[in-house]
Amino acid sequence: MSTLTGKTALVTGASRGIGRAAALALAKAGAQVLVHYGSAQNEADAVVAEITQAGGRAQKVGADLGKPDGPHELARQVRDIVGDRLDILVANAGVSRAAPIEELTVEDFDQLFAVNVRAPYFLVQQLLPSLCKGSSIVFTSSLAARAAVGTLSAYAATKGAIDTMVKHFAAALGERGIRVNAVAPGVVETDMSNFTKTEAGRDVTLGMQALKRIAKPDDIAGAVAFLASDDARWITGDTLRVDGGSKL
Repeated sequence: MSTLTGKTALVTGASRGIGRAAALALAKAGAQVLVHYGSAQNEADAVVAEITQAGGRAQKVGADLGKPDGPHELARQVRDIVGDRLDILVANAGVSRAAPIEELTVEDFDQLFAVNVRAPYFLVQQLLPSLCKGSSIVFTSSLAARAAVGTLSAYAATKGAIDTMVKHFAAALGERGIRVNAVAPGVVETDMSNFTKTEAGRDVTLGMQALKRIAKPDDIAGAVAFLASDDARWITGDTLRVDGGSKL
């Protein structure tokens, strides 16, 4: 894969799970990585330490993306560090809520859309002065955006919005030489998918996948790093399925 040496990257939700793995993968490829966290400061410190101990460059940036001004505050911090050049934005931070339609609350719904849709939209908006020709934006979508999976209707709606946002942003920013894509994982062994730790949960997951193992965050991080690299220079407006052949 093309080197990312000399590139700067911001990964949101990078203190754990897919975001952590993506931050490590980008750093391994040579990028300077800004490790965003919401509340898990200690975990973010650990990611930064792992990158720096391996000879990479990283620092943490904190902001609550559930707040209306969260993306604006994060963008201010990022601009203070990188100035007028941000090469890679991985908008990964997200929340999930499984609930039957009858039980989902307005508060749950609003929180899902605030973090999963509003935050990445306005983060891109606020970082546009630092994004430049050759920059790559990578969103995190989901299998749930294209297939019914459990009781995730509201969460799935946020990821459907991400898939739509990818196309519109790619069309709008293409003249500036900025690429916009998304990765769409299936079930991944993270804190967000605790059911994979049960035998029943694993059976359900494996039953809908062509590849018969549970995905790890590293399985997704490689695709993120690819989309961020020059090897993906002619890919934009696309959502890349990274789901082990789920729901074929």
